[in-house]
Amino acid sequence: MESILIIGIAIALLFNFLNGLHDAANSISTIVATRVLTPLQAVCLAAFFNLIGPLFFTTAIAKTIGKGIVAPEWLTLEVIIVGILVASFWIYATAYIGIPISSTHAMVGGLIGTAVAYGGMSVVILPSLPLIGGVILFGLIGALIGAVFLAGIAKRKHEPDLNHYLKIGGFFGFVFSIPLCIMFHILPISGLLGIILFIVISPSLGFAGAFIFGCLVIRLCRNADQQVMNKIFNKLQIVSASFYSIGHGSNDAQHAMGIITAMLVTAGVLNDFHVPLWVILMSSAAISLGTLTGGWKIVRTMAKRITHLRPYQGFCAEAGGGFVLLFVTLFGVPVSSTHAISGCIMGVGATQGSSAVQWSIVRQIVTAWIITIPLTATCAYCVFMVIQQIW
Repeated sequence: MESILIIGIAIALLFNFLNGLHDAANSISTIVATRVLTPLQAVCLAAFFNLIGPLFFTTAIAKTIGKGIVAPEWLTLEVIIVGILVASFWIYATAYIGIPISSTHAMVGGLIGTAVAYGGMSVVILPSLPLIGGVILFGLIGALIGAVFLAGIAKRKHEPDLNHYLKIGGFFGFVFSIPLCIMFHILPISGLLGIILFIVISPSLGFAGAFIFGCLVIRLCRNADQQVMNKIFNKLQIVSASFYSIGHGSNDAQHAMGIITAMLVTAGVLNDFHVPLWVILMSSAAISLGTLTGGWKIVRTMAKRITHLRPYQGFCAEAGGGFVLLFVTLFGVPVSSTHAISGCIMGVGATQGSSAVQWSIVRQIVTAWIITIPLTATCAYCVFMVIQQIW
């Protein structure tokens, strides 16, 4: 048991290392794209703030990972190890070809697949029907308010295509209504339902927030000297990149924390689910070391292929992504930092017009987001079944 536990902890830390390597692009892509820092300076900055992020925020996400997706009694060491190995392989493969995906969703899919192979579908903690009904109800109310609000603005400006504005307003009304319900404790969304919902919500929040922030900056600085503003935003980008890295570390570093703590409970080392300090430090160190290596192909995709970024846009994207990550971290929802920053980059790019964003690249990225959980779950299921037949 001890040797398996040690192997399991090592694999969980390897997952966090690969998470840091893959998601380094999230922290440094904008600041590298605008040439505020060199790549080496940027990864050192990101690694430092990834390290300190989990020390200042709640470990609610670690509890969601360890207790809120699969029934804890079915998270055996073998289930966890196989699930994390499959997730780690998918993360490394996508980093190698330069496609940004969610490390969070890869891990969730891996755990679900192995747990289902071991104990059946009943081991997955599914949301209650009243909770799903509440999400639909409040989502529809938000969508209706958003559609009416944006259509009213379009009508006052005599825009010809009201249907277009109705659709956009309805979508973002839904997107904003769910986080507001979480914030005011109207809907206790967590676990698998929160993860699935935020596949849509986190990039949309990032897009909307960065777009509004970018438009506001353009409006306020429209008469300012461009060279002066570039110098100012170059310095502000260092602050925003640090802020985003704290959010990334506080959210993503908790993945290994939840897994390791679940293994310690399973092995009888801990009597109840609480994250020890040494687990927090080791998980944070692993993700920071991964960030230092940098997934350079993904950095290139995020920094150059989605849109061309200027210093003020990099600042808006990082600040928007940081706020999204800190919000969901405080409420214990494990989301994809890749989704958040990708949405922010698209949002600030869209301030220059729709043609400023390379939507073909966006479609590739979104496709990878959609298939990650089903693909890793299916692969993990198959691998675990094969292992069961052999041993």
